[in-house]
Amino acid sequence: MKQSDMRYLDPRNDLTFKKIFGRHPHLLRSFLNAMLPLPEGSFIESLEYLPADMVPEIPLMKYSIVDVRCKDNMGRQFIVEMQLYWTTSFMQRVLFNASKAYVTQLDRSFNYKSLQPVYALTLVNDIFMPDKEEYYHHYQIVNIADTHQQIEGLEFVFVELPKFKAQDITGKKLQVLWLRFMTGIDEDTLNVPEELLSSAEIREALENLEVSAFSKSELASYDKYWDTVRTEKSVTSDFFEKGMEKGVEKGILAVAINAKKMGVSPAEIAEMTGLSEEDIERL
Repeated sequence: MKQSDMRYLDPRNDLTFKKIFGRHPHLLRSFLNAMLPLPEGSFIESLEYLPADMVPEIPLMKYSIVDVRCKDNMGRQFIVEMQLYWTTSFMQRVLFNASKAYVTQLDRSFNYKSLQPVYALTLVNDIFMPDKEEYYHHYQIVNIADTHQQIEGLEFVFVELPKFKAQDITGKKLQVLWLRFMTGIDEDTLNVPEELLSSAEIREALENLEVSAFSKSELASYDKYWDTVRTEKSVTSDFFEKGMEKGVEKGILAVAINAKKMGVSPAEIAEMTGLSEEDIERL
C-alpha cells in the first residue's frame, strides 16, 4: 500500500496514546529519552509499567487527561500525561501526582536514601503561558540565589504542543521528530514527512496509528472519546463562564471542586465558598 493510501488517527486520543506509549515500552523509552532533561550518561535503558491511577479524577475534566506511569531499571519513576486543555488546577494536580509517586516509594523502614527521582512529563494540547514564546518548560527544586544548587527528587516538564512548529529544529533531533509526530499526524494526514519515516521508533508508532490497525469497535471508541472531550470542554467552559458572570472567581470553583473530591458536604462547601448547594451538586 502506498503511503498516500494510508489513513492515520490522532496520537493525542486516549485510545491511540495508550496504544503507542502504554503497550510498547521501547517506544515510550525512546520518547522519554528524547523529551526529558536527563543527566548526561543516565539515559533510560528499560521500563516497566506501573498503575496509572495515582490520584482521583478532576470533576468535569476526567476524560481530557491521559496518563501512563512507569519505572526504569534504576528505579526512577516517570509519569507521562496528555492534557487536552488547560485549567489552573492542572499544575497542582501534576505536583500532587509526582509527589505521591515519590513518597510512596518508602517502605516501613523509612530509608530515605532509597528514594529515586520522579519525572513528570506533561504534554498540553493548549497554551497556558501566552506571554512566553517557549513551548518547553522545565522545573526543578532549586536555590533561588544559586539555581545550580538543586534538591533532587522531583522534576517537571510541561510542553505546550500548539506552540511547537514543524520547522523548529532547535534542541535534540529525536525530540523534534517526536513532537512533529505528536502535532502533525491526524485524520487529515495523507503524506508523512520523510524525516519521521527515517526514525525506526517513530515509523513503528505511525504503524500503530494506521486506521487499518484498529477494529470497528476501537474506531467507535476513538470517535466517542473525541465527542466526550468536546462535550466536557463545552460544559466546563459554560460552567466557569456562568461562575464569572456571577462574580465567582475560578479559584473559588477550584476550591469547591477539591473540597467535594475530599468528601466535604455541599452545605459546608457552600458556607466556605458562597456558592449555592445546587451549583455544588453539579460539580
